[in-house]
Amino acid sequence: MPLRHGSCEDARVNLNQLETFVHVAEHGSFSKAALVLGVAQPALSRQVRALEVELREPLLLRHGRGVRLTEAGRRLLDHCHGILHLVAQTKEDLAAQRDEPTGHIAIAMPPTLARLHTLPLIRAFRDEMPKARLAIIEGFSVHITEWLASGRADLGLVYSPEPLPSLEIRPLRDERLCLVSPADQAPAGPVALRQLSKLPFVMPERGQIFRKLMESAAAMAGVPLRVEWEVSSVPAILDLVSAGIGHAALGEDAIRSFPHRRRLAVTPIKQPEIKTTLCLVTPAHQRATPLRQRTAALLMRLVGGVQ
Repeated sequence: MPLRHGSCEDARVNLNQLETFVHVAEHGSFSKAALVLGVAQPALSRQVRALEVELREPLLLRHGRGVRLTEAGRRLLDHCHGILHLVAQTKEDLAAQRDEPTGHIAIAMPPTLARLHTLPLIRAFRDEMPKARLAIIEGFSVHITEWLASGRADLGLVYSPEPLPSLEIRPLRDERLCLVSPADQAPAGPVALRQLSKLPFVMPERGQIFRKLMESAAAMAGVPLRVEWEVSSVPAILDLVSAGIGHAALGEDAIRSFPHRRRLAVTPIKQPEIKTTLCLVTPAHQRATPLRQRTAALLMRLVGGVQ
């Protein structure tokens, strides 16, 4: 989808059109985007249609349940994240001259941490930085590092991230993995890794950090793991365990966020103890604005217990 840089036509592609396109694409529907933005649906449709006319490309395919991206739409969406992030950074940079936390910042975190910390985080952010806006994005750690590199997120909470030159990593605290069992199938006392070989496990997809840690430790110890079900959602995994479908190996935060704790038995895993480190991760190339510095300090205080 080549754009003719410097032409008059390019100048008519404005930020409002790009922002509208991103909202519609990410919500998969004009009606949902209209509700979120508080704008009439026909106005959004006109914005996207004007964008398609200017770029001479169909960006969205309309269907009965909403819209889906064309190939050109997918490519434009990737560019939009970078363009809008650069605009936001420019605004923050100008505001930084006043040493005032203003602008927009996006924090990415795993779903279990989001459930535990979103409410206190938003309350504190609203009180401490009233002129700034906050977005919280949920995803597994492996996805969050990609979002930080692409500019979709400004700060991320990541379990045991891979060290990369493009990322700055600050360890916050260690978290141990535990065996999570149905309440009526609890083993007596701490369990050694070798005792887990006969248990049926419900685990996240490959690449998710808790699974990587368990499989690495099991491989080192020569212990085979019976993974009978793969489920990406941690709450769904805990629902399955509480229903007696199998066992899980998860961090303490994931268990703490489950509303029906009495249905579960949580047992420490020993010999070896398996730990992950929760880290605050930021893109190394981004300049530390007052908003980013204040938000990072707030996260360290609320999530990492750092005063």
